[in-house]
Amino acid sequence: MSNITLHTLTARKQAGEKFAVLTAYDATFAHLVSSAGIEMILVGDSLGMVLQGQSSTLPVTVDEMAYHTASVARGNQSAMIMSDLPFMSYSTPEQAMDNSAKLMQAGAHIVKLEGGDWLCDSVRMLAERGVPVCPHLGLTPQAVNKLGGYRVQGRDRQSALKMIEDAKKLEDAGASMLLLECVPTLLAEEITRNVEIPVIGIGAGHHTDAQVLVMHDMLGITPGRRPKFVKDFMTEADSIEQAFRLYGDQVRAGTFPGPEHGFE
Repeated sequence: MSNITLHTLTARKQAGEKFAVLTAYDATFAHLVSSAGIEMILVGDSLGMVLQGQSSTLPVTVDEMAYHTASVARGNQSAMIMSDLPFMSYSTPEQAMDNSAKLMQAGAHIVKLEGGDWLCDSVRMLAERGVPVCPHLGLTPQAVNKLGGYRVQGRDRQSALKMIEDAKKLEDAGASMLLLECVPTLLAEEITRNVEIPVIGIGAGHHTDAQVLVMHDMLGITPGRRPKFVKDFMTEADSIEQAFRLYGDQVRAGTFPGPEHGFE
């Protein structure tokens, strides 16, 4: 199997072909996810909650992200690896550069940062120095205290227009991808249509170029209430690897997410 690259995924968007993204945090699951044909692995700061038992992503450190990125890289077969820059690790372009270098040296192929147009200088600096960047718009979990909880973003016209504007500015600054979390389906469709780079969605409807889920959520093993945008793929599978394959197949076919997984 050929390695999935940024060129591969950009070509998928241009061809109207969707791709799948799934989290993994260690070598064993990275091997299973990539062997199942999932195009991209996200080493998410969600590890703070699903691995460490934290109440949010805020306590996760750069060193922890680098450790888990290196573990994933050792188990990965062919997927592209995206790693999160954690809370307060990219407050300035210089800080973003230093910490992105740590994640790239650990095995990441692209880094993800949360925020809007204030990230443009950092995105530009990273892109100019050969670091692909995926800004994360909408519900940004690192800003959960400012947002007042885990709420759908972009429902009013003013905030929707701001998100569309931010997406274009970030693309112009050199972003290689975008991730939209918990935004109305029609807004996600508009952003996806108005940028040339791939757009990954989670709780953003079925019009985005790709979907991402937290592995523990789609396997049905996360304690507590399941978010609206999650589907338990183990109910249709006989093994974890089959669940991963079903997820990838349904994302590519456009049957997941369904209308029940999105927001108006």
